[in-house]
Amino acid sequence: MRLKNKLAVITAAASGMGRAGCEVFAREGATVFAIDIDQKRLDDVVASVEKAGGKAFGLVADLLDPAVCRDAIEKAAAQMGGIDVIWNHAGIPGLRDVENLDLVEYARSMDLNIRTGLVMTGAAIPHMRKRGGGSVIFTASTAGLVGASVSPVYSAAKFGVVGMGKSLALRYATEKIRVNVVCPGPIETPMFPQFFDPNASKEVAAEAQAKTVAAIPLGRMGQAIEVANAALWLASDESSFVTGITLPVDGGFTAR
Repeated sequence: MRLKNKLAVITAAASGMGRAGCEVFAREGATVFAIDIDQKRLDDVVASVEKAGGKAFGLVADLLDPAVCRDAIEKAAAQMGGIDVIWNHAGIPGLRDVENLDLVEYARSMDLNIRTGLVMTGAAIPHMRKRGGGSVIFTASTAGLVGASVSPVYSAAKFGVVGMGKSLALRYATEKIRVNVVCPGPIETPMFPQFFDPNASKEVAAEAQAKTVAAIPLGRMGQAIEVANAALWLASDESSFVTGITLPVDGGFTAR
C-alpha cells in the first residue's frame, strides 16, 4: 500500500476530485480526515471509505473562517494521532465580471482559494514536524499556469497558489516537509459547469464547453480519479525527492 499508516487531511472532500482523493488515499492505506461544508455528501464519503474497509473521519466546516481552519486541523490531529499529509483542495470559481467587480465576492474567492490553504498548512506543519516530515499538496489549476480569460480573478488566485506552493517548498525543505501543487485542466466534476456563464442559453453553454474540450490534445475531459491519482503520488514516498513542482493534469492543455 502506497500510503500505509499515513494520516491525511483532505479539504473539499465531499465530491469530485476531493471525494476521489479520500477513496484512493484510504484504499492505499491512509487514515483520512475529510473536511467539507456539505454534511450529507460528507457522510456518504465516510460511509463509502468505511464500506471499502478503509478508515475515515468527517468534519463539516466553513473554511472561509481562519479560526475554523485551525480548529479543524487540531481536531484532525487529535482524532488521527497526527498529520502526515494535507491536500488543500478547497476552492471556488472566480468572478467573470471585471468592469463591475463585486468586491465582496472577490474577497471570498481570494480567501477560499489562497488564504484557506495557507492557514490550514500553517496549522498542520507543527504536527508534521512531530512526525519527522510530511507532504503538503495544493490544488491550483491550469489557470494558475496560463491566463484564463473567462475569469481573471480565478486565474490570479491560482497563480498565487502556485507561487505560495513553491515558496513553502523552499521554506520547509530542510524539515523534510515537501510542498507541491497539482494543476487540473478541464475535469468532469460537478463544479465544471460553474466556470461558464450561468446566464447563457443551453446551446451557448454547450458550445463553450465543446470548445474547451476541443482545446485538449488528448481529446477528452479529465476524470476526478486522474487528479486524485496525481495527488496520491505526491502524498506518497514514491515522490520523496519531489518538492516545489506544479504538476499539470490536463490532457496536454498547457503543452502548447
